[in-house]
Amino acid sequence: MRPPGNDALTDFDRIEFTAHGRSAPVYRLGTGPAVVVMSEMPGITPRVADFARAVAALGCTAVVPHLFGRDGHDPRASRVPAAGFAASAVRAMVPACISSEFTVLATGRSSPIVTWLRALAAKEHERCGGPGVGAIGMCFTGGFALAMAADDRLIAPVLSQPSLPFAVTPSRIRSIDVDTDDLRTVESRCARGDLRVLGLRFQGDRMSPSGRFAWLKERLGDAFTALELPDAAANPDAPGPPHSVLTEGLIDRPGEPTREALDQVLAFFRERLLPG
Repeated sequence: MRPPGNDALTDFDRIEFTAHGRSAPVYRLGTGPAVVVMSEMPGITPRVADFARAVAALGCTAVVPHLFGRDGHDPRASRVPAAGFAASAVRAMVPACISSEFTVLATGRSSPIVTWLRALAAKEHERCGGPGVGAIGMCFTGGFALAMAADDRLIAPVLSQPSLPFAVTPSRIRSIDVDTDDLRTVESRCARGDLRVLGLRFQGDRMSPSGRFAWLKERLGDAFTALELPDAAANPDAPGPPHSVLTEGLIDRPGEPTREALDQVLAFFRERLLPG
């Protein structure tokens, strides 16, 4: 894991993207087909930025929108890293939970911000070219990638530890934050063979429960591939229980299960977006 410290994101180009009444910074790196990288809580941390760099090194354009939190801030860069991470997560999560842009508890509903994200993906597809767009959501944003796939331009969605709606009842465990009509569209695309979906989680993760992946398998069939890693594979230095497969929980060494999961995600983007 990289040492603590903020990331100035100076290797990224920063633009302001406006659509549907929302304007926010977007960070871009690389060339080639676009992959929208949606951060987990507490925001675009250095480890989220490092994942985006891996996407860019693959030959794609990493497109990282600001959704919440402090861009480039490292919550571990405090006297007590775990406490710093928790405090940063709370500061980012509380405004998001009460914001009209995000749907936290309701089932069968996409967060309104998905409309803005679809517009961003469409613009980046027009700019970058390629057969389509990839997207990855993590934790709070995990289901956004699936909701975006109701648009045919989105051809490589990855759901890393999708955590909404919060799993407080059985009905919310067997659901995800995607509109019913959008989910039907995604199911139809999967049934036709037009779409494949990749999901990742740690086996003991209660925020992203096993029942959600079982339900997705029922709905999407063989088009959904689940990578469920043992909790013991998570980085022991990560704050809290095993959760963030590709960032805080990553052990970036060959042969480590989390590194193999990262390689599978990158291979998925390569196969879908960089054919031939």
